[in-house]
Amino acid sequence: MKPFATEYAVILEQIDRIDPVRYGKTRNFAQGAVTMLSPYISRGMISTKQVAQTILAKGYKPTDIESFLKELAWRDYFQRVWMHHKTGIDADLKLAQPNCLNHKISAAIVEANTSIEAIDQGIKALYDTGYMHNHMRMYVASLACNVAKSHWRLPAQWLYYHLLDADWASNALSWQWVAGSFSSKKYFANQENINKYFNSHQRQSFLDVPYEAFNTMPIPGQLDQLIAPVFHTTLPTSNPVELDPSLPTYVYNFYNLDVLWGAEQKANRVLLLEPSFFNQYPVGNRTIQFVLDLAKNIAGIQIQVAEFETVLGKIETQKIHYKEHPSNAHYRGIQHERDWMFSEVTGYFPSFFAYWKKCEKQIGKLMDDSTIAQQLSLFN
Repeated sequence: MKPFATEYAVILEQIDRIDPVRYGKTRNFAQGAVTMLSPYISRGMISTKQVAQTILAKGYKPTDIESFLKELAWRDYFQRVWMHHKTGIDADLKLAQPNCLNHKISAAIVEANTSIEAIDQGIKALYDTGYMHNHMRMYVASLACNVAKSHWRLPAQWLYYHLLDADWASNALSWQWVAGSFSSKKYFANQENINKYFNSHQRQSFLDVPYEAFNTMPIPGQLDQLIAPVFHTTLPTSNPVELDPSLPTYVYNFYNLDVLWGAEQKANRVLLLEPSFFNQYPVGNRTIQFVLDLAKNIAGIQIQVAEFETVLGKIETQKIHYKEHPSNAHYRGIQHERDWMFSEVTGYFPSFFAYWKKCEKQIGKLMDDSTIAQQLSLFN
């Protein structure tokens, strides 16, 4: 797999190459037409709305690309859940994880030595690239939580730590969905399923069983050694920022690297990396470097490793601008709404399907906006 590009123009070209119909038919397969855009959406470089409108402007009927639109909407849904529950998503959300026997993680998973060939290859690829196919993430989560019977939290932290697309809401809530604490039942995958979707031909593994066998399966010996790794983020050193007091200050962070945000406005621009945030949700060196490389697309941006109050606490609030996100509720100033696909669909929904029913009614507006955006682009 090629390294993820960090130049904004290249990322836009990647959006333009999406085949949403083929995506819907093949996205669960290892070699399916996945978009590889999750690192840029998670870092706020591009938005779900921007991607959806770019594709709809090409004339696709929503019914023909419903799977594609739904997957984008899942990301917004997870953000809505995070905004509503705040740090509540750090623990079992709907009910205690069923059949949980430990709060660690199998050493074999961390070491990519589970004996399930496709899964071990997926974990090694994660370490090499900072990316894991979404279907593979479900396999790994099922193995950790439902076969090795570990609580989801530490394994979810492990995966988040290594991902370029580290998004705590999408990550934590997906793990809870697999583990049965944010869903009505646990998710399992047997060897036949893994072979089908990941070009594997393995047989006679501990997963080579019918699905009903999982209900009484003891923890396989390959997974019974448990560890409790500690994760730490190494942040870059930074010099004090130089701010022109006559200008507004736009504050960027781990979840907002939007190149277009306020680009027409002359302003101070600060990428704020708060140690307290990364102490709570640590990520690895590769992910931090990815953030720094993406930030280079924003002209004049200054890097600051410090807490919000330390750097910006004395600035007049009407001169501070930031984008809404569950991780920066302590910011002060003028909050800008994030670029939701369906900004009219607000509040908390107990399930994605309830959320999507509301979203479906707004697709026409999303299409109208995409046509307007396309027309405006002809004059830029």
